[in-house]
Amino acid sequence: MGPAPAGERSQSKRIKSEGGTTTIQSLDHDILCMIFAFLDFFDLVRCSVVCKFWNTIISKSKLLQIFYSKQQRDSMDFTNNSTYSERSLKMYLEKLAMKHHRLSLLEGMIDVDHWKGHSAGVDQCRMKMGLILTGVGDKVMRLWSLESYKCVEEYSASDTIPLVDFDFDESKIVGLVGTRICIWSRNGKRSIFLSSQGTFVKGLCMRYYDPEAVVGCEDGTARIFDIYSRKCSRIIRMHAGPVKCLCLSDDHLILSGSSLGSITISGISSDQRVATLRSTDSTGIRTLCYNASSHLVFAGSTAGYASCWDLRTMRSLWETRVSPNVVYSLQHLRNDTSTLVVGGIDGVLRILDQNTGQVLSSCVMEGNMLSISQNSLGAIGRKKGMRLSEDTCIDSIPRSDRPPITCLAVGMNKVVTTHNSRYIRLWKFKK
Repeated sequence: MGPAPAGERSQSKRIKSEGGTTTIQSLDHDILCMIFAFLDFFDLVRCSVVCKFWNTIISKSKLLQIFYSKQQRDSMDFTNNSTYSERSLKMYLEKLAMKHHRLSLLEGMIDVDHWKGHSAGVDQCRMKMGLILTGVGDKVMRLWSLESYKCVEEYSASDTIPLVDFDFDESKIVGLVGTRICIWSRNGKRSIFLSSQGTFVKGLCMRYYDPEAVVGCEDGTARIFDIYSRKCSRIIRMHAGPVKCLCLSDDHLILSGSSLGSITISGISSDQRVATLRSTDSTGIRTLCYNASSHLVFAGSTAGYASCWDLRTMRSLWETRVSPNVVYSLQHLRNDTSTLVVGGIDGVLRILDQNTGQVLSSCVMEGNMLSISQNSLGAIGRKKGMRLSEDTCIDSIPRSDRPPITCLAVGMNKVVTTHNSRYIRLWKFKK
């Protein structure tokens, strides 16, 4: 495979000279290439994102391309005209990752790690870029490392104003605090109040899509704020009753759920109502999410139903009673068109088929603690997750093993949940 470039040799020598202990990082280019050649395709992909040094070795050795070409030759779809391209490799890797994610959620062993994250009930969470953002009850938002469960950043809201909702990206936290939109800069941790107190009536939810933040209000309107001009740019009448939940599409649509049981779709720029969706379940809409890859919108209701519509046709595809009571949260992994994760008041984590609504797996925690370690805020406990059979009586499972799931976020082979308690839980599915 050829000698290592000078930069990689010097990096390897530098690592060796810094300590006497030999680690996997101290192995040279050729040895690592030999090790990587024994791995299967998915493990090789995982190694390519461990660090820049490994990624460079794998990229230059063309191991991924070799695996992909072999896979194509072995496939029945392969023809002599098939050619390798970076785009086709990327599509194949994404397809492989989504397949592995689905198998892990449906068949993998489950570890549930939990740790004390706040001094009061935490009922909101967001997950992206290897980080988890949690908060609401104690008016403090904390950003956690997915690897160590350490709090890496902390942001405080006013003691006298309730924290309602939030989201984050690489550079900032955007939050709905009382009747204000606030930004916390992630490098300086400085809060900037964008909207004047009392600009809108009580805000119930917020979604952020740079450069705009959309607030769902108690008076049935959605108010759109431009975070750079610091002004409310538009007010759109969505419902006759309170807007309970929101989601935003990549093509500039606002989807809002009402306590009266309808979903309204409006354009952000045009202020025009595009459509109104209704389910046969007439109870309130509690949560929404939109899949840009399949153009499907999913909703959870206060009566325990999950529903799905295709935005291309505005038609209902399915409606399933997944819980005896409120569905608080449902989400899917970005670009995944297969599985939907649902949580609600009964504390059961359910995995549904996005296309049919079928419940594929139902999970709770087992009672026994497997291990305990420490972080800066206290103990980190680990329990096993348990998959339930279809005939399991939910009421027979202790409430301590299935606390209400108030919010969830989905990552690759993992789900983070909050429960309106002081604890955060991370479900890890291992295939």
